[in-house]
Amino acid sequence: MCTAVSFRTRNHYFGRNLDYEYSYQETVTITPRNFPLSFRKAGGSEKHYAMIGMAFVQNDYPLYYDATNEKGLSVAGLNFPKNAVYLPFDPKKKNIAPFEFIPYLLCDCASVEEARKKLDGVNLWSENFSPELPHSPLHWMISDSKESIVAEPTKEGLKIYENPVGILTNNPPFEFHLMNLNNYMSLSCADPQNNFSDKLPLAPYSRGMGGLGLPGDLSSASRFIKAAFTRCNSLCGDSETESVNQFFHILTSVEQQKGCCKVEHGYEYTIYSSCCNTDKGIYYYTTYLNRKINGVDLHAINLDSSALFSYPLLTEEISIQNKK
Repeated sequence: MCTAVSFRTRNHYFGRNLDYEYSYQETVTITPRNFPLSFRKAGGSEKHYAMIGMAFVQNDYPLYYDATNEKGLSVAGLNFPKNAVYLPFDPKKKNIAPFEFIPYLLCDCASVEEARKKLDGVNLWSENFSPELPHSPLHWMISDSKESIVAEPTKEGLKIYENPVGILTNNPPFEFHLMNLNNYMSLSCADPQNNFSDKLPLAPYSRGMGGLGLPGDLSSASRFIKAAFTRCNSLCGDSETESVNQFFHILTSVEQQKGCCKVEHGYEYTIYSSCCNTDKGIYYYTTYLNRKINGVDLHAINLDSSALFSYPLLTEEISIQNKK
């Protein structure tokens, strides 16, 4: 399961926690403008916007988990099991396989508004990348510096929702998460008032009691509320250091620790967390065993190249300050 966040100070930041039970040895991958992108039933793009993000590269094809293009549009795919419905091929529509969704949008959309228009008439087609890599059940958050939307594949087709919260987690569908926020409207970053009874002298006995009832478990519904509360009440300066660190603090509020969420093949945990400055094209990340913030700069390479650039994650880092 995962959590995605859109956040703005002076610049716009977009990223996510990737929570899963094992890694595919993903890398920070840059797709430059002249790398040929092909789509199974929607042609291809020989020249397009450059993009950077986390991907599992197979057969020289970037299977992006989350990415941002040089214009600042960002997309993240999150697990959506038992709800995602991919439909049969429809010759009357634009058939896009789930693994193509992120590059399909980022190759030529510069904004959420342009992405909305491009998604009109799209059929999320039930096509696997390969027999060894079947499609994953996903829904997506799409953001720019001004707005966010959520795209969910259903049996009725692709549904698009406005996302005023700037947060996405997993099941249930996005409509539930928006409605569920109403159950927590009494939460506050300030001390609570005594609304229980004017006949009882009730008063806070600890700091933070305005947040009593804020979920702390690892379910996707609870992570949505916790991340939304943290993001909406976040106070942050507009420097790069403050902004990036604050973004990771928001993600840390809903991270998963090994041993707390048992699944069929082990324990789910936060494999990596990402934060992309979408205005500057700098993709920052941390990993489970490396809390140091590392970054890859989209503009540090030749963006007119025709080959992928992949950077393995720095997964272990502990420094001793007073070495002998």
